[in-house]
Amino acid sequence: MKKIYLVALIFFITSFLSNEVTAQCEGVTIESLTNPGPYEVATLTEADGIRNGPDYLGATIYYPTNATPPYTSIAIVPGFTALPSSVQEWGPFYASHGIVAIIIGTNSIFDFPEARALALLDALETMRQENFRNSSPLENNLDIDKFAVSGWSMGGGGAQRAAVLDNTLKGVVALCPWLPNPSLNHESPVLIFSGQNDPTAPPAQHADLHYNATPNTTDKLLFEVANGNHSVANTPNGGNGVVGQIALSWLKLYVDEDDCYCPLLTDSLLVDPPAASKVLSSFECELLGLPENSVALTFYPNPTKNTVNVNIQTNAQYTIYNALGQQLLTGQLTQSENQIDFSNFVKGIYYVRMENETLKIIRN
Repeated sequence: MKKIYLVALIFFITSFLSNEVTAQCEGVTIESLTNPGPYEVATLTEADGIRNGPDYLGATIYYPTNATPPYTSIAIVPGFTALPSSVQEWGPFYASHGIVAIIIGTNSIFDFPEARALALLDALETMRQENFRNSSPLENNLDIDKFAVSGWSMGGGGAQRAAVLDNTLKGVVALCPWLPNPSLNHESPVLIFSGQNDPTAPPAQHADLHYNATPNTTDKLLFEVANGNHSVANTPNGGNGVVGQIALSWLKLYVDEDDCYCPLLTDSLLVDPPAASKVLSSFECELLGLPENSVALTFYPNPTKNTVNVNIQTNAQYTIYNALGQQLLTGQLTQSENQIDFSNFVKGIYYVRMENETLKIIRN
């Protein structure tokens, strides 16, 4: 019987997916977010001819040797008194998945977040120049319109400030960021990792405030790692590997602009994750697969704990299915009675069929 439901679900979902979309996203799965990824990695340093930026001290560029350009890039800076080696594992991880990473040191290990923000922006200038350097293996292989920044501790605070200083940045990954009294009015999609038991940058005094200080119009996500300390996100292996999976998906979605990674976040990685003690999110991404001629329905919140509100103009019948394709509930919505109650359902993924559209709802 379970196989019958599974076949029904596959038919139910794929009947609304085009062959083009299915082929486009083939291979983009949780299992594909490995460490390392599929590509071979090489490095460049100043000894190889890369620029020596005045606002940072020393740099290593990690890049894929057998991926298909143009590549997106991310600059990463360590925290207060720390050396680049403290965040070094992010370099080969990103590069092995086709993202070029430049990891820098600071002119002073005692630099505060604002100086680290300037260091990150200077590192991205190095990447711009590397794209035009005749003897560089990255010549004409970088998309200089798709840059992101990241950092740990004060470096994480600096990464968020860099987005305020440069509104062209496509993404921010803040690793247990330290930044008091944050001013973070920017539009760059920001992912914030924090550790539940971080004694250096307690989430209530830093990461949580940073999330709240970021405008609600900006796509943002906070992932607090259960029992995590201040260095829980220094490598992609944090949270049993979930830290790397989420960071990679975030950059692929917002910097690479690959919508295939949207369902990995909305339907998988952020659905009751065992590695998290807290998840806060306010982001929208395009779930591929709805027919081009369908009329989009507005529904919120998603994920939900109780009810989902649906903005409709006329009366509409709806049917709810679980993840096995089993029909659970039918009902009718009107403009005045426009809520669907999920409070009696267990946590998981549900599908609502209405007005010739299929909505994916997460109950958490």
